[in-house]
Amino acid sequence: MTDPVLQAALETEAPYLFGAIEILFPDHTLRVLDGSGELTIGGDLYTGEDPVFGVLDTIGTHEEAIGEEAPELTISFLPPDASAAAELASAAMQGSQVRLMLGAFDPTTNSVIGTPEQLFLGEIDVPTYEISQGARSVSFTVVSVFERLFEVNEGERASDGFHQSIWPGEKGLEHMTGTVKNLYWGAKRPVTSFYPGAGGGWNLGL
Repeated sequence: MTDPVLQAALETEAPYLFGAIEILFPDHTLRVLDGSGELTIGGDLYTGEDPVFGVLDTIGTHEEAIGEEAPELTISFLPPDASAAAELASAAMQGSQVRLMLGAFDPTTNSVIGTPEQLFLGEIDVPTYEISQGARSVSFTVVSVFERLFEVNEGERASDGFHQSIWPGEKGLEHMTGTVKNLYWGAKRPVTSFYPGAGGGWNLGL
């Protein structure tokens, strides 16, 4: 729900709008605006240029719909040098949280009006490093946090070894040697059958 103060500003004749992106990289938090200048949002400073990774180039559109794919968007940056570009495009950046916001500000005080609306929350999926006509850019495909709902957890097991590989020292499954029910981790449950079995009974496949 849009903040009422922000909503009132958006309904004026010519509001001053801004877009802002926050990315929580492993060793650096990037907070940039879609233009020049500086704004303080939620106590954090957002600028037109990040001192490490440069400026925001483009933000692709995203669509939300009901289906078998989570929403996604693309963003690209113009890093200041080859070293920054290589770091941005590295595999270590995959999974970093991305937040996209839209808000309004007062140009006379340079202050944010109300609370910006969060348009998108996701994580970096695929980075792409491009060089064209002497200019370098790094683009990210950013998938929604709901993308994790489509993941198949292959290889997971209801065993002490696997359990402690995720939570070292947690011994909740240490003495479990068998279970009454079959637990299907990382695989689909077999299709059950319904047919007359031997002895005239019904085999429900359970």
